[in-house]
Amino acid sequence: MSYAPGRTLPLRVEIVRQLKRRRTAVMFGLLLALPWVLVVAFSLGPAPTQQNSLRLSDLATQGGLNFAAFTLSVSATFLLVVAVALFCGDTVASEASWSSLRYLLAAPVPRGRLLRQKLVVALGFSAVAVITVPLMALLAGTVTFGWNDVRLPGTGEVFPATAVLPRFAIVVGYALVSQLVVAALAFLLSVSTDSPLGAVGGAVGLVIVSNILQAVEALGALREFLPTFWNTAWLDALVPELDWSGMAKGAALSVTYASVLTALAFRRFRHKDVVS
Repeated sequence: MSYAPGRTLPLRVEIVRQLKRRRTAVMFGLLLALPWVLVVAFSLGPAPTQQNSLRLSDLATQGGLNFAAFTLSVSATFLLVVAVALFCGDTVASEASWSSLRYLLAAPVPRGRLLRQKLVVALGFSAVAVITVPLMALLAGTVTFGWNDVRLPGTGEVFPATAVLPRFAIVVGYALVSQLVVAALAFLLSVSTDSPLGAVGGAVGLVIVSNILQAVEALGALREFLPTFWNTAWLDALVPELDWSGMAKGAALSVTYASVLTALAFRRFRHKDVVS
């Protein structure tokens, strides 16, 4: 059989390779456990005294969807960032640190295809990670607090759960898009270093710095160009009149940053000396 570059490193091979990694099992274990840990925390703590409170944290115990929204809000700023950075930042850097990257290219797998296959699988695992938390939270919240009508944060209006469910899909979808910046930066760092910890830490560090700068009001409108500024725009999906403006700006910014960073990653990898 003749050599066919398009058949090298099938996605299923890369998926199996990543599934066998211990960090994959550990990370998904943490993501699946988080909603139940929060359930225990709410169960052990005192019941909310202000029944008319409109904060998302105080509405968390009023139904499965409320609890899922709260869990996503507390996990999206750090735990999900770490998960996405881990899957995208560890994928190439770990191969380089093990000196196995040169053997993959000697298979021979074309550089562009190798990077594309790894990126597709990394984004797939990242997407599953982001989706896992709200879905498990929805299950945990429904089992513990019931499938009740939803009280919207900020307004306190009550909506049928079935009417809010499609909006919850929008929330999860936007959470996926907002993590693209982290994924792309982690991937760029992954092809630039043979230190997986450096690639993952660099991407997480960007989010931390961006959150700090976001709190500096002196920056004014410049803050809107920070990669984390629009991360909570999904709350606009949980208002009586759905507002797309914030989510549209956030999605456009995230996709733009991700496209540029991904292009730089491919350019960097084409000229990378994987032997040194």
